[in-house]
Amino acid sequence: MLKVFCAPARYTQGPHATEQLGSEIRSLGFDGPALIVAGHSAIRLLAETWTKTLSSAGMSHEVFQFGGECTAGEIRRGCQAARGAEVKVVIGAGGGKVLDTARAIAADLALPVVNCPTIASSDAPCSALSVIYTEAGAVEEYRIYRRNPDLVLVDTAVIAKSPMRHLIAGMGDALATWFEAKACVDAGMKNMRGGASTRSALALAELCYRTLLADGVAAVEALRRQEPNDALERLVEANTLLSGLGFESSGLAAAHAIHNGLTTAPETHSYMHGEKVAFGLLAQLMLESQPRSVVKEVLEFSTSVGLPKTFSDVGIKNPSRELLETIAERASAPGETMYNEPVAVTQKLVVEAMREADSAGTSFRQP
Repeated sequence: MLKVFCAPARYTQGPHATEQLGSEIRSLGFDGPALIVAGHSAIRLLAETWTKTLSSAGMSHEVFQFGGECTAGEIRRGCQAARGAEVKVVIGAGGGKVLDTARAIAADLALPVVNCPTIASSDAPCSALSVIYTEAGAVEEYRIYRRNPDLVLVDTAVIAKSPMRHLIAGMGDALATWFEAKACVDAGMKNMRGGASTRSALALAELCYRTLLADGVAAVEALRRQEPNDALERLVEANTLLSGLGFESSGLAAAHAIHNGLTTAPETHSYMHGEKVAFGLLAQLMLESQPRSVVKEVLEFSTSVGLPKTFSDVGIKNPSRELLETIAERASAPGETMYNEPVAVTQKLVVEAMREADSAGTSFRQP
């Protein structure tokens, strides 16, 4: 199997980076008009800056307001807007689902795409895929694209003003990266691009984990003060770049499969992607029979920053056997990343692993 490593063409991060958006796009050789796919908050915060930076680069633009869910219907609506404006580049600005939608629109129209995350809530910005949801909010499919974003631009001054919960959820997504990457490598499974992991991808995944442990608490405090500092800069890079490169170039495993299973329970729909992944990771550790020291380290970190550790933390209280079996069935569906695990997996084992994770999270007490 060939080793395959993928990454965005350019990654730019720092306070007030949005002010350089126009010049960054121009430096890559792209022209307008641009379609900016954005949520309400991003429009409120950045509309004036977009006008200034794109105008100074000689680019016109239109804004397409995101409807709230990355669905096939929303993508079609965005494609219609892009065609109507005859755009030459698509810019996504907002959270993971906004960026997933922007990438899907750009891929359908064979246009360059720029991702500008305004929250550090997931590792979606650097990837060449979108998670598509049903109108009811359940995961429907992954769409894999031919290329990664042409530019990922991260404005940490904007992220420093974002809700605390988003940054913490991003830590949950990033927390699983190293463990899922290692599972895929140990099992000899393909990564998200259909190749084997490189050593560099695995090393970046481990660096992501170590950065979370070292800087997570300090980054939360920086966000509480709404003041970017070195810890927040490193943490945002871990959530966005390191986790993105690690998962795509090494692979996903049980943590994300269990996340997908959890989306079948309506009670979980108000919880963020990374929050459900964090619980999925604990279940993955149980599935793999990881050493108690490893589980303890993950539980200690999750507790220190406020990540979910139990069923109730993701909205499920006293789950019935039937509900857990439904979650496990979706998590173990044919083609799921559950089968990238280096251990044999059955639906029964997934149910048991989730119960063990909930028990460990319930009984854990921070030293």
